[in-house]
Amino acid sequence: MKQKTVFACQECGAQSQKWLGRCPECGAWNSIVEERAADAAPGAAAADVVKRYSLAASAGPQLYADIDAVVAERLTTGIGEFDRVLGGGVVPGSLVLIGGEPGIGKSTLLLQAAAHFAQTYGPVLYCSGEESEHQIKSRGERMGIDPSTHSGSSRATSRDERAPLYILAETCLERILEEIARLRPAFVIVDSIQTVFSLRFQSAPGSIGQVREAATQLLFAAKGQNIPTFLVGHVTKDGSLAGPKALEHIVDTVLYFEGEKHHSHRVVRAVKNRFGAVSELGVFEMTGTGLRAVPNPSKLFLAERPVNAPGSAVLCCVEGSRPMLVEIQALVSTSTYGNARRMTSGLDQNRLSLLLAVLEKRAGLNLIAEDVFVNVAGGMAIDEPAADLGIVAAVASSVRNRPIKPSTAVFGEVGLAGEVRGISQASLRVREATQMGFTRCVVPNGNCAPEDTPAGCEVVAVKNVSEALDELMDW
Repeated sequence: MKQKTVFACQECGAQSQKWLGRCPECGAWNSIVEERAADAAPGAAAADVVKRYSLAASAGPQLYADIDAVVAERLTTGIGEFDRVLGGGVVPGSLVLIGGEPGIGKSTLLLQAAAHFAQTYGPVLYCSGEESEHQIKSRGERMGIDPSTHSGSSRATSRDERAPLYILAETCLERILEEIARLRPAFVIVDSIQTVFSLRFQSAPGSIGQVREAATQLLFAAKGQNIPTFLVGHVTKDGSLAGPKALEHIVDTVLYFEGEKHHSHRVVRAVKNRFGAVSELGVFEMTGTGLRAVPNPSKLFLAERPVNAPGSAVLCCVEGSRPMLVEIQALVSTSTYGNARRMTSGLDQNRLSLLLAVLEKRAGLNLIAEDVFVNVAGGMAIDEPAADLGIVAAVASSVRNRPIKPSTAVFGEVGLAGEVRGISQASLRVREATQMGFTRCVVPNGNCAPEDTPAGCEVVAVKNVSEALDELMDW
């Protein structure tokens, strides 16, 4: 076979006919690498090429009105929080990409889901390019995975009444596709996509061409054989998924596994989902036997909240469709250096600087010579505008050295004019606070709806930052 040489950018995937020092598309320097792909064999039929790179069930275009809408029943992973992030379960034929830091728990979570699939729906193929079969078996034994079959499903049958969970330590794409065609599994896991290589390319595994080809062929296998497939992706040092951006465009769902190494809880966040809500969140706790779902995250994040401590405020936030209560902590102290420091953990530092300017200008707090440290307790990351009022309340409480009433929760967006703007899903936030035992909520005036107020909870509407601080500190 002849070899075709192309040059592709490692950052954006743009192709060029010759090597360039700088990518003309994204402007990155020294990102163009050489890739070689084998041309099709002489005499290869065009129909075979079309079949290889086609997702359509028919040969030609179909009229929109003639296409039958198929509503597939979702498959459960046996992990409630995981099903929530996926939009209610796994859609047959879907391709899901999950990324996260090394050691965060990606393989552990997928192995737990694979064991449930094998016991419930039928054969599962776990393809690993980073671990041997013995390593995966050892981890499964530590997690207490039972190889016996407990399901009465007609598909979950195999020799000796064992759950058909197959482990394949393989990095060759063609070999993986052969095993998928032979086993016809109900579930496929590839860990990880950066270790898989195709014989059609001479470049090393993890290069742009290899990752794009592997993801594309696994997409065709998932859609063509109606097999839900999970891909594990590496992340770069800045936290984004490694490889070409086309990888995220190819898949149906992109999940990010987040968490601090010093905390036991982990968070799975959906940033793309063709079958469910985006920004949905699942919370897990890492234990010695694997990941355990946390059905009540508010209780977890508020478990060690100090009572009557200045600089502490409880925020009602919403991630996807899930309301959660988290603690915002602030510490304001006199700066001993020339320039005051502003540091955050779990929040946008630029947003903090903006809110401090609002407090100085609109509320009369002198913060120009003060060091300000703000933290979301428990390692949670918050990026929605509703956190503004919680940050303002915590900072003001620390400056005045006056605690906020422990039974009070806040939420709201703060504008540059000092106004407190309304936010979405206010009634959902108030109900969550009431269920957690909070009896008072300070909310934007635009979100004050008396008919939605739960029994036993007082909703206080505020129009600006000054009114909010008066209500929070007056007790």
